[in-house]
Amino acid sequence: METTLRGVGVSHGVAIGEVRHMGTAVLEPPAKQIPVQDAEREQGRARKAVEAVAADLMARGNLAGGEAQAVLEAQAMMAQDPELMADVERRIAVGSTAERGVYDAFASYRALLANAGEYLAGRVADLDDVRNRIVARLLGVPMPGVPDSDEPYVLIARDLAPADTALLDPTLVLGFVTEEGGPTSHSAILARALGVPAVVALPGAGELAEGTLVAVDGSSGEIFVNPSAEKKAELEAAAAARKAALAGSTGPGATSDGHKVPLLVNIGGPADVPAAVEAGAEGVGLFRTEFLFLDDSKNAPSEEKQVEAYRKVLEAFPEGRVVVRVLDAGADKPLDFLTPADEPNPALGVRGLRSLLDHPDVLRTQLTALSKASEGLPVHLEVMAPMVADRADAKAFADACRAAGLQAKFGAMVEIPSASLRARSILQEVEFLSLGTNDLAQYTFAADRQVGAVSRLQDPWQPALLDLVAMSAEAARAEGKSCGVCGEAASDPLLACVLTGLGVTSLSMGAASIPYVRATLAKYTLAQCERAAAAARACDSAEEARTAAQAVLSGE
Repeated sequence: METTLRGVGVSHGVAIGEVRHMGTAVLEPPAKQIPVQDAEREQGRARKAVEAVAADLMARGNLAGGEAQAVLEAQAMMAQDPELMADVERRIAVGSTAERGVYDAFASYRALLANAGEYLAGRVADLDDVRNRIVARLLGVPMPGVPDSDEPYVLIARDLAPADTALLDPTLVLGFVTEEGGPTSHSAILARALGVPAVVALPGAGELAEGTLVAVDGSSGEIFVNPSAEKKAELEAAAAARKAALAGSTGPGATSDGHKVPLLVNIGGPADVPAAVEAGAEGVGLFRTEFLFLDDSKNAPSEEKQVEAYRKVLEAFPEGRVVVRVLDAGADKPLDFLTPADEPNPALGVRGLRSLLDHPDVLRTQLTALSKASEGLPVHLEVMAPMVADRADAKAFADACRAAGLQAKFGAMVEIPSASLRARSILQEVEFLSLGTNDLAQYTFAADRQVGAVSRLQDPWQPALLDLVAMSAEAARAEGKSCGVCGEAASDPLLACVLTGLGVTSLSMGAASIPYVRATLAKYTLAQCERAAAAARACDSAEEARTAAQAVLSGE
């Protein structure tokens, strides 16, 4: 009998196949005591296991590249945290086995994260994955993970660790469904980068029996259990039509009446460039530079190393626009040389631009490196600061850019509601705005992007979030300046039309989403997009806003 479940669609496409479940979690090691004379040996075992897991995560990151590499390198740093390792060794010294010492030390650290505010609580899944890998290695048992299968399948999991998502084989994993997570979680972002249909935040997904036939619609978030032949044919026809539309859509982004909307790409480093070029990106709307800084949490990369990495990206987009975000450290991306170690709530503390202004030498080196990397290139370089709160922040950043001799446009990210409310004031100091809708939603609704229980508040269709986007776009228009969106909201083709109607001047997203957005924008006029935007803002919930916009664009 066919039934329908609904989660949150986070990666476009349709997948039809049998259910396979993620491997079960590592069992809790027994709490047995060891003789004192065995402590040194057990400590050695623990250190070797930690180093092996960290090396494995780094290797997986190197294979995956791009977004995944930065996430996995952060996990490797988590495994090697010196305070955590010291706690493990203390526990072993008083009689714990290596595996029990690791398990208990991670449990203690887990409790600290879970109680340190919602932003850090979202890192618990990553921490659990690191713990499981170390304990599995010590116990000599297989690491729970993606199941072995010779036939393609739909993967079901409570949540997917970045290490698993990053190396999914799209020829075998047709799509995946998770009980937890949200539209801007690490797994959702990586799923879009892979082009794998995905649905998250579906309570009870784990209860689907192994081998059950399901159809996953990564756009609507619907899961059809035991779909009828008619439903399968309907979904397959829709997927074929979508594929044909994508193949026929090329060139710059624009509405059907010729209103240009540049479609840019979000990248994490040079490894992401080939996919961006293949997708027809008109430039880079968000170049995350953290990947360079995560290699060594204790020291900033040299100016020379930064110049080399930046130039590789800038050379790939001759005559194109490349928007570089300076280092966004803090919260879930702590760096020993930059961010405080004892903040009670790092997400609301010294992160982003605040960290850089406290360490002007780090900012100066990065801006100088960007200046040198762009020398002699025809690229249109733009540089923006993360976590700008007010005009004083914007002025401090612009002053630093000028002091470094940077020949580029200076901009501010709008991720804090105050920046949207005072956007016109901020634009007195900078030349453009870029809306990071992931963090803007997080701070607007006090809803962590990694916590599935509050995923409805992370939905970029929330009317309050659309109001803030409109407010920012209106301020930019009044000042004769640009206002783009570089958050995950831009990857939703229907929402891209609404954002265009709100006055957003460019859209930046993962490379895999560009063809979908280009094809959808080309179907509607600017006036239709504006009417859809007005209809969405008139609603009181995200679901109502989505439905209202769809009704306007479909002519209902």
